[in-house]
Amino acid sequence: MVASVAPDLTDPHYRAAIVDLLGAIGYGEISACERLTEDAGRAPSLADKLELLQLAQVQFAQVQPILDGLRQLDADPYEAMAPFRAPIDAFHAYTAPADWWESLVKAYVGDNLVRDFYREFAVHLDEHTRSIIASTLAEERSEFVVERVRAGIEADHLIAGRLALWGRRIMGEALTQTQHVAAERETLSEVLAGGVIDSLDLASIAEIFGRITRRHIERMGRLGLEH
Repeated sequence: MVASVAPDLTDPHYRAAIVDLLGAIGYGEISACERLTEDAGRAPSLADKLELLQLAQVQFAQVQPILDGLRQLDADPYEAMAPFRAPIDAFHAYTAPADWWESLVKAYVGDNLVRDFYREFAVHLDEHTRSIIASTLAEERSEFVVERVRAGIEADHLIAGRLALWGRRIMGEALTQTQHVAAERETLSEVLAGGVIDSLDLASIAEIFGRITRRHIERMGRLGLEH
C-alpha cells in the first residue's frame, strides 16, 4: 500500500482548490443567513421572529473565519465566492418554502445537510483548512426549530405528511446543489471527488454519503417526521 501524501497548502493546485472550497462555503453560509432573515418575516409570533433572527445573527458571525481564511491564502473573498452565487441562489429559489413550517424544516434539514457534506470532506484536508471549516460549520443549536415543528404537528397532524415529503425533496435538492456548485470550478470538483486528496477513494466517498444520509434521517426523526 502506498502511503497517502498529506495535503499541502504550498501546492498551487491544492491551494486553488481550497480557495474554491472556502468560496463555496462562504457564499453558502451568507445565503443561508439571508434566508433565515427572510423566514423570520413568516413567523407567526414576535418570539418566533426573534428566535430566527438570533439564529441568523449567529450564522452571520461564523462567516468571518472564511473571509479571514481566504485572505490568508492571498485570495479576494468576494472574487472567491462570486462563481457560486448563481447555483446557490438557484437552489434557494427552487426550494422556496411555501409557509412557516416548510421554512423551519428547510433551515434545519437542508442547511445542516449541506454543512455535513463539507464537514465530511474537510476531514481529509490540511489541518489549517479543517479548523476554518469546523469553526464555520459547527451545527447550530436548533432546539427552537425542533420544538416548534413538533408542536405544530401535535396541533395539526395533517402537516406531518407534507413536511416529510418536503424534507425528502430538500435532501435531494441539497445534494444536487453540491454537485452544481462543484461543477462551477474544476479544482473544486477534483477536491470533492478525491482527485486532490490522496486519502479519498470511491469507497470512502460512498461511506461519506452514507453517514450524511443517516444524519439526515436522524434530524427528520427529531422533528417528528418520517424520512
